Amino acid sequence: MSDHLPRITPAQRRARLGRRHLLAPSARAARVEAVADAVVGLHATDPATVYLSACARLREPAAGEVERALYEDVSLVKLLSMRRTIFAVTTELAPVVGSSTARAIAARERATLLKHLRERAEEHWDEARLAEVEKAVLAAVAERGEATTAEVAEDVPALRERIVMAPGKPYAARQTVGSRLLRLLASDGHLRRCRPRGSWTSSLYPWALVPPLPGLPVREAKAELARRWLTAYGPATEADLKWWTGWTVTDTRRALADIGAQGVALEEGPGYVAPGDAEQLAGGSPLADGEPWAALLPGLDPTAMGWQARGWYLDPDHVKPLFDGSGNIGPTVWWNGRIVGGWAQRANGEVVWRALSDVGREATAAVAQEAARLSGWLGEVRVTPRFRTPLERELTS
Repeated sequence: MSDHLPRITPAQRRARLGRRHLLAPSARAARVEAVADAVVGLHATDPATVYLSACARLREPAAGEVERALYEDVSLVKLLSMRRTIFAVTTELAPVVGSSTARAIAARERATLLKHLRERAEEHWDEARLAEVEKAVLAAVAERGEATTAEVAEDVPALRERIVMAPGKPYAARQTVGSRLLRLLASDGHLRRCRPRGSWTSSLYPWALVPPLPGLPVREAKAELARRWLTAYGPATEADLKWWTGWTVTDTRRALADIGAQGVALEEGPGYVAPGDAEQLAGGSPLADGEPWAALLPGLDPTAMGWQARGWYLDPDHVKPLFDGSGNIGPTVWWNGRIVGGWAQRANGEVVWRALSDVGREATAAVAQEAARLSGWLGEVRVTPRFRTPLERELTS
C-alpha cells in the first residue's frame, strides 16, 4: 500500500453513511426521487424493499409517496441492471443505467430465453416466432392500456405454452412462456410494471407500454455510473465497484480512470473516492456532524448490499444469522454506520428487533424509536421478506 495515499479509517467510512445515504434524521429527504439518487437506485427484486428503504430515509415516511413516484408521476422506473438485480432508479438516471448495464443484461436474457425455447418448449420456437409473439404482446398491451401476464395470454395464446426448467433435476419445474417473455420485454425497455393488483407488497403487476430510454455511449454511461456510485459509496475498492455493477475488471478499471477517481488507502487495501472526496473524509472525526443515528433497513437494502467487502460495517460473526443461503441480507438494525442486529414484523404487526451484541443504552433507545416510527407508517400492512434469514424467522416464530 502506498504511504503517500490519504488513509481512510473504517470509522471515517462509517461516519459518512448517515449523511450520504440519508439515514441520519437531519439528512432525510422530502421526496423519494432524492432517496433513489442518493443510493444510486433502490433494490426492487422484493417489491416491499423499495418502500421500506425509501421510507427509512424520508422525513415523513408514507407508502403513498413511493407510489406517487412509481405509478403516478412515473419518476422512478424499474430496470433489470446491476448484478442482474432489479433496481428502481430515477428517470434522470435511467438512461445511464440502461446504457451502462441493463442493455447488455437484456441481450443475455434474450439469448438465454431463445435457447430455452428451442430446447425445452412444448412447441417449436425460433427467432422468427419469438419476434412475432413479441409484436403480438405489445399490440395486446397497447389495446388494453395495462394488463397482467395472464390477461395478455388471453389475447396471445402462445404465452400459455410451457418451458421445462432444470429438466431431470429434483427441482425441475414448468414455467409459462409468458412469465419469461413479459419480463424480457421489460428488460428490453418496452414495458413497465404498473401499480400491483393488491397491496404494495404484491408481485402481481400489470404491464404497460413505456417510451424507450435515450441511448448513451456505453463508455460514457459506465463512467457516469461509476462517478455516482463512488460519490455515494466511496471510499471503496475496485472489487467493490466490479461486484456492485457486475462489470468486467477491464470495464471497471476504465470507468475509474475515466472519472479520475482518487486513490486512498483503506484497511483492506487500495481504494478510491470521487475526485475531491478524500480531503473531506481525511479531516473528519468518527461522527463529524455530531449526530448519532439508528436505522431499521429492509432485506436487500442498498446500503447493506453496497459493497462486496463488508468487514468495516458488519461483524463477520453476524453474517450467518443475517443472510440467507444465497447471500441475500435480511432486515438489519444499524447504529452509527454499523450493522448491530436484525428486525422483523410479527403477524400481529409488532416490529421486533434483536441486537447481536451489547449496543448500550443510547443505541437501544434510538433503535426502539425507529421501530416505533416504522410500525407507525406500516399500519395494517404486514411485510414478510422474500428472502428469509435465520434471525428474521426466529424473531417471527
